[in-house]
Amino acid sequence: MKISIVGTGYVGLVSGACLADRGHNVVCVDVDKRKVDMINSGHAPIHELGLPELLKRNVGVRLSATTDLAAAVADSEITFIAVGTPAVDGRIDLRFVEQAAAEVGRAMGEKQGYHTLVVKSTVIPGTTDGVVRRSAERASGKVAGQDFGLGMNPEFLTEGRAIEDFMNPDRIAIGGIDGRSQDVLQKVYASFDKTPVIRTNCRTAEMIKYASNSLLATMISFSNEIARLCTAVGDIDALDVMRGVHQSLYLTTYTGNQPPVKAGLSSFLEAGCGFGGSCLPKDVTALIAQGADLGVATPMLRAVLDINYQQPDEMVRLARQHFPELRGIRVTVLGLAFKPDTDDLRESPAFPIIQRLRDAGAVVTAYDPVARPENHPGLLGVRLASSLQDALQQSQVIMLVTRWQEFEELDTELAKLKLTPLVVDGRRLLDPAAFSHYEAIGWRPLASADLGRPS
Repeated sequence: MKISIVGTGYVGLVSGACLADRGHNVVCVDVDKRKVDMINSGHAPIHELGLPELLKRNVGVRLSATTDLAAAVADSEITFIAVGTPAVDGRIDLRFVEQAAAEVGRAMGEKQGYHTLVVKSTVIPGTTDGVVRRSAERASGKVAGQDFGLGMNPEFLTEGRAIEDFMNPDRIAIGGIDGRSQDVLQKVYASFDKTPVIRTNCRTAEMIKYASNSLLATMISFSNEIARLCTAVGDIDALDVMRGVHQSLYLTTYTGNQPPVKAGLSSFLEAGCGFGGSCLPKDVTALIAQGADLGVATPMLRAVLDINYQQPDEMVRLARQHFPELRGIRVTVLGLAFKPDTDDLRESPAFPIIQRLRDAGAVVTAYDPVARPENHPGLLGVRLASSLQDALQQSQVIMLVTRWQEFEELDTELAKLKLTPLVVDGRRLLDPAAFSHYEAIGWRPLASADLGRPS
């Protein structure tokens, strides 16, 4: 099929590259000429595992990029909208989606024949049937369901493994205003013949995405609340607690003599310094706001966010057990990306942690192996280190925020530098026995109640 995709962020570009690799002819559209030129030269404008290889294989063959949206729509059968839906003042901002729908609508108005418009951006239930339909119909002069198709196809991609998620999906949700719209969408995914397909209306497809992300966020906040209780009681390791929970038949499948297979959900049942990224925080926030607009209370979802917002305080609290006064203390924050294998800084817990440290007067250094932000407002007054070894120099406290593989060697690097700082493990990545002074989320042995102050 001939496919056009509006937006070349994590969702749009990954979707485009993967669909091209599956044999479709895809053109990605973006207003940023720099990104368009990078894609057409085979270079990825974002850091995503496997994406450079996909671009190299498909650019100039079945994949291209352009700033000309009208031409892309004219030369395709189906257009996906994959633009951003940021949160503004606690509500989803749909202006980019609405603008894209209007521009695609104008392009559809200039072409003959049936064209299908599909929303792939994460939008609150009712958006495709409402804002998108109105914008497209008004701009095109055509009627959805009669002159053009309209659908909603949520993505279930995890940054850092988005290529794998797209190529081997656990489900495909196809929402449409009618059977014809759904049929066109299903044709796009014809090669995914072993994947369960949910055919439904647009609102249900939109809610599937929000319910999925809200579940993951809830599991993380649940784990962190349990971790706080473990810490308060003492001599309970939340890591071991969750390992025990993971063995449940709800989360692990046992088949004869085969090794047990853990459910993917178990990876979200782990304590840490909080979730971030472009999806979970804003999606839960958007669902709460929609509930408020409809007069529906969402206390559980509010609690999920409240717990998450408190996790940076937990990291600082652990440091204060050794340094009650943080003013002038040299603190190194390891990790700025919200998760490993991506350079995405959006809603990363690193920034509220850094803010709290700066407010307390600490001298902060930060390091990330991939994310190298310039002029980021959350890094004012923070020294950005060029390497792990550079970041550790003269550090008195180290806070591990992102589970980068490089940080697994922290004990070795500290030994080389002959340093024994306090290590605060926000991701339970490290072996406590490898460090003279160690604290972690969900971990407080009774014997460590009166640790000496590290040098």
